[in-house]
Parts: sequence; structure tokens; C-alpha cells
Amino acid sequence: MTDRLVLSGATLIDGRQVDIVVDAGIIAAITSAGANGASAVGRVIDCSGLYVSSGWIDLHVHAFPELDPYGDEMDEIGVKQGVAVIVDAGSCGADRIGELAASREKAMTTMFALLNVSKIGLQRIDELSDLAWLDRDAALQAVQAYPDFIVGWKARMSGSVVRDSGIRPLHIAKELSEETGLPLMVHIGSAPPRIEDILPLLARKDVVTHYLNGKSNNLFREEGSPIPELGEAIARGVHMDVGHGTASFSFKVAEAAKRNGIRFHTISSDIYRANRQHGPVYSLAHVMSKFLCLGYSLSEVIEAVTANAAEWLGKPELGRIRAGDRANLTLFSVKEERALFFDSEGETREGENQIIARGVCANGRFIEC
Repeated sequence: MTDRLVLSGATLIDGRQVDIVVDAGIIAAITSAGANGASAVGRVIDCSGLYVSSGWIDLHVHAFPELDPYGDEMDEIGVKQGVAVIVDAGSCGADRIGELAASREKAMTTMFALLNVSKIGLQRIDELSDLAWLDRDAALQAVQAYPDFIVGWKARMSGSVVRDSGIRPLHIAKELSEETGLPLMVHIGSAPPRIEDILPLLARKDVVTHYLNGKSNNLFREEGSPIPELGEAIARGVHMDVGHGTASFSFKVAEAAKRNGIRFHTISSDIYRANRQHGPVYSLAHVMSKFLCLGYSLSEVIEAVTANAAEWLGKPELGRIRAGDRANLTLFSVKEERALFFDSEGETREGENQIIARGVCANGRFIEC
């Protein structure tokens, strides 16, 4: 980013048009559009017709490119897609978390990580099938080594991952969570274990990701009503995250959730190379657009990838636009054009609007998308 940058005439989510002056990576001023002639000094970007929000945060990605199939380059799923902050959701356990942490140095995107409770991480996709891989001492040492990087734990609690280990990996994960004071993100999928046995173990700020998946072991009964354990978990403060992914988002389930008032706290993509290139994810913006298609407002969708995600991270400054803060901003448009959206089940819905990322201010630079 040049020393001084002016985003001229950008529209906030509440409809106000503003000029945002960024000086040496810091928001120096926010004024009504054209109010003080600030655009006369520095590089000016005409933001007419563009929205500005705090920088988007994707709470569930896979950004360790060496892993196949669950890997990708940080900036390919970050700033190049309008996403200022990503959270790698358990790609690495204690064995390789140091490599993931070191990879941040080469990227423009800010990254945090959830530590896989299995030390091998996603080097295998049955990483919780052998309890010997849940090395408590190694996991705790990793958290101690990277306190500014690791923001929580990840446990993938589905049958293909745990195999004969059943519910035991979740008990171990909860012990680690309680000992470190870091929340736990739980991937839900096919049984065993049953979702009715998973939810009661989760506490305030723990995360259920893939909460709109269409598998038989999901959070909604066949007629569309939520299981009792879901309401109880939400009442305790358990956080519902979309985590779209290749196989974990159903329009039918999302519609049932909306009818029953089971709203997302955060919208995340579960993006990696294959579902970025070939769908059904493509980008966080594309996933966000599906929720416009479902009838959610633009403000609800943007809040899910800004303020709500920042609050969960314990970094509220990432979810606001305020003079004196570091410039952490996403520019985007809402294109009025019919589009066909696909879920993970092959179902389609036709929408009338698409969210398109246009640029990011992050880590002292402006990047066009």
C-alpha cells in the first residue's frame, strides 16, 4: 500500500457513503463522501457502487498446501478472494503445526489456526482412529509454543475419521480444551458417533461446523424440526458455523434451519484447492451469496464474516471500521444477476444477487481482487 490511500465514496452496510483515509496502514479518517477533500492527497480509489466492510474472516479453511486433498495456498483462499483473515481448521496437529505457523511469513493474508487434536493432522483422513495419535503432551507443548497463532482445537467427529474410537476422541479434545481455556471446533458428519451424543459435551464458545450438512446424522429430524439437543446447545452458547465444504451443505437443511430460527453465527467456506477450483465452494463470497439466495439480508451475511467471527476470535477490532485502527477492510459489490447455486447434495437454487469481492486492505497493503 502507498503511504496514503483514500477509498472514495464507498458504501457502508448501513447505506452511508464515506471516504476512508488510510495512512501507513492505519485508518486516519472516516468522513462523509467528499466532505473534506481528502481525496486530493495520496492514491485515490473510486469506490462508487462498492460496499466496504471490515475485512472478511473465514473461520474454516485448509491452508497447508502440502496436504492432499485438504490443502491450498493462503493467499489463494485469502486476500485474492477478499478475505483478510483465515483460520486453518485443523490441517495440522502437533507434528507439523510449526510448518504451518512459519508459512505465514510469506503471505499477505492473516492466519490463525485450530490445532488438530491428532498429532498427525490431515496427513490421513482417519486421524482419530488410533488413540495413540492423540498425544496430550505434544498437543499442549504446541499450544504453549504458538500462543498467538493457535486459537482453538479441532476434532473431526464422524465415522470415517474416528472408526472404532467412538466418542473417546471428543472426551480427550474436551479435556485439552478445558485445560488450555481454548474453545473446540467439532466437525459433524456421518455416524458413529451420534450427533445426540456429541452436542451435550459442548460448552459455551465451542463450535459446531457443518451444522447445515445433509447427512443422515444431522441436526434436524426428517420433517425438518431441530433435535432437542440442538436448542439446548445453542442456549449454552455453542456457536453454529456453516463450514460449507465439498460434502457438508444442504439447501433443504438450510431452509429447515431458517424456518425454525436456527441461525448461523458465522459463515465459513471449508475451502481447499479442489473445491475452490471445481466447486461447490469456489470462494467465501460465493458461499455468502447462497445465503442471500436463502433470504438472509446483506447485513446478516456480512456480520457473519466480520463482527461475529471477530468476536469468536476474541479480536473485536478485526470486526469494526474505526479511525486509529489498522486498516482491515474488504471492498465488494452485489451484482444483480440471476445465478444457479449448487449445494453438496446436487440440489440447486436460483438466486438474483451475487456478492463479488473487489479488494482488500490488509497488513499495510491494498490488493485488488
